[in-house]
Amino acid sequence: MAAQGLQVDINSDMGEGFGAYRLGDDAAILDIVSSANVACGFHAGDPEIMAATFSMARDKGVAVGAHPSFADLWGFGRRIIPHSMDEIERLVAYQIGAAQALSAYAGHPIRYVKAHGALGNLTQTDRGVAEAVTRAVKAVDPGLICLAIALGFQDRIARDEGLTVRSEIFADRAYTEEGFLVSRKLEGAVIHDAEKAAERVVRMVKQGAIETLSGQMLQTPIDSICVHSDTPAAVAIAARVRRRLEASGVRVRAFAA
Repeated sequence: MAAQGLQVDINSDMGEGFGAYRLGDDAAILDIVSSANVACGFHAGDPEIMAATFSMARDKGVAVGAHPSFADLWGFGRRIIPHSMDEIERLVAYQIGAAQALSAYAGHPIRYVKAHGALGNLTQTDRGVAEAVTRAVKAVDPGLICLAIALGFQDRIARDEGLTVRSEIFADRAYTEEGFLVSRKLEGAVIHDAEKAAERVVRMVKQGAIETLSGQMLQTPIDSICVHSDTPAAVAIAARVRRRLEASGVRVRAFAA
């Protein structure tokens, strides 16, 4: 697929401090990305941080979304917390409401929802969780876009429910042969080399496919690229990815613009 005429969003997780504690350089990342997924208080974030992050994104012209998770401050949302599907539905609805309130307060309303960490990973591989998160979005505001992991359950289920869906790949995460994210517990799951990550992203966007560990390409729509903000090389990776995309003729633009 030729790069001419292609455009893609770059998103990153934001507002992931808590109280006096901060994580990542949100200001620097916001100069690079086109969409910001703002933590809603369950794995990180609080009213002060949320309001400040939404305001900063507004000033920099970056689209914003809610980034709900399991209630797991201790584990940064990366642990699976046992819940019924109904409980997951309500905890996601609760966090979307918080994001709607604080983003409205900041004058920059959220446009989409992207699940975080263990919850997000389950929306890719677990039909029940994908359905619960999708039901929460639809119940609170069916006008919100679902930012879903490409080739995952939520990507398909949310479309079937009539919601607008955008498919996401990860710049700094490896993929299994099935198209799932490699567990962070395994070596090589996270890509720290900025040039390697950028080259890989350009290949995937141009070919419209996820690149697995073996080099296999799995065809999928690609609307957004996630670059994590909580790794040591986050700013370098985000900047390199954007430069390489634009040098390849791919326009970077928020999917919710």
